[in-house]
Amino acid sequence: MQPIVLINAVGLTPRLLEHAPRLQALAATGWYTDMPEVLPAVTCTAQATLLTGELPNKHGVVANAWLHHSTNEVRFWQQCNRLIQAEPIYETARVRAKERGKEFKSAKLFWWFNQGAAVDISVTPKPHYAVNGDKAFGVSGTPPGLAEGLEKSFGPFPFPAFWGPMAGAKCTQWIANAAAHVVTFERPDLTLVYLPHLDYDPQRFGPKGCDVPKCVKELDDACASILVAAQSVGAQVWVVSEYGHCDVTRPVYLNRALREAGLLEVRGGPFGEQLDLYGSRAFAVVDHQLAHVYVRASEDVAHVRAVLAAVPGVAKLYAGEERAEIHLNHDRSGELVLLSEPDAWFAYPFWLDDALAPDYARAVAIHAKPGFDPCELFFDPKLRFPKLRVARRLAQKKLGFRTTFDVVPLDASIVRGSHGLAAADPLDRPILIGHGPMPAASVPMTRVKGMLLDALGLGQARY
Repeated sequence: MQPIVLINAVGLTPRLLEHAPRLQALAATGWYTDMPEVLPAVTCTAQATLLTGELPNKHGVVANAWLHHSTNEVRFWQQCNRLIQAEPIYETARVRAKERGKEFKSAKLFWWFNQGAAVDISVTPKPHYAVNGDKAFGVSGTPPGLAEGLEKSFGPFPFPAFWGPMAGAKCTQWIANAAAHVVTFERPDLTLVYLPHLDYDPQRFGPKGCDVPKCVKELDDACASILVAAQSVGAQVWVVSEYGHCDVTRPVYLNRALREAGLLEVRGGPFGEQLDLYGSRAFAVVDHQLAHVYVRASEDVAHVRAVLAAVPGVAKLYAGEERAEIHLNHDRSGELVLLSEPDAWFAYPFWLDDALAPDYARAVAIHAKPGFDPCELFFDPKLRFPKLRVARRLAQKKLGFRTTFDVVPLDASIVRGSHGLAAADPLDRPILIGHGPMPAASVPMTRVKGMLLDALGLGQARY
């Protein structure tokens, strides 16, 4: 069995490959093509599709977050592998290898749904949380001691570079170094590697507003160590992506429209207004250019649809069985699913007065917010010395004070890039670099699992 290293180079498209000489040379040894996006074209949904070969109505990952009906909570960025309702490639491969009397070893490095995954090696970001609300950065994984050993070799994982106003290439370089180490010394049959930093500046500034060639070159440079390690163990390297980015000009505030229509309720308090999920007749869980709108009573769906259809920037609305047209007819989906116009994106704010914004709004708080917030990629431009403010907050924290790193802007118009919809041009779709028989045309994401199993010698045929 020839090992495979599968790099998930988020944001890489056929159009951008020319700026990545190493990956371009890799493609020349095999082939590359585009992959039409699944909807929504966001991280968790795309990864679940790549891993399982199924669409969201089967694997159940309908966005990066959804309403958990059992607890009436919106949960973003959950890592539990059990949330995937179809069989991932590492489970299928292990079963098929065993049927054929073979061993199979897999590694999952920073891909989502990492915790509890049926892999032999895993590394994932996992902060430590104290009872007093304090948090310390860290990574976790299996087997015991691996994550600690990687941090000893390569330094602490650079969490500020993974997400937030200082997000950038350092996290990709760290993950790539860790992946090269795992490939070299652990020798998995399948290694999944997630390299994220090409996702940051194109979201901040839009593809037209940032130095995309520089960002792609940084990605390509980081891949060098992985490519060398793969060659040393005789592994093939495949590359996938999740989506390409687009330029946007306007945020769309669905929850404010619902509130103004008397459909969304909030609870005031000492930490700002909070979204009242029990009192609201409807609310939107927004995720880039798609939104799941949860409507408590079926008789309200038509009214909610009419309210939101009138909001500028809303392109399409799907209710009930209409959601099957985009493969989001699943219990986790909202009663309504909305897509934005190509130059728009959905922002989560539900408050009408910034003075009443919840305390988490001005912080990097991905697990607290009831919607995705790309404003977290910025320092608030109204702050004269934002890094000095961070240093002051850090000093207060070290002295034992409870503090909030309140440096994130509330003005969503600052965001100039997004994703979530299908690209208008195939050159802007996610890329697939592979080996073996060359596909005749675009490859659906649902085919990638089967192609990898074939390349591993673990396809449907029995040997």
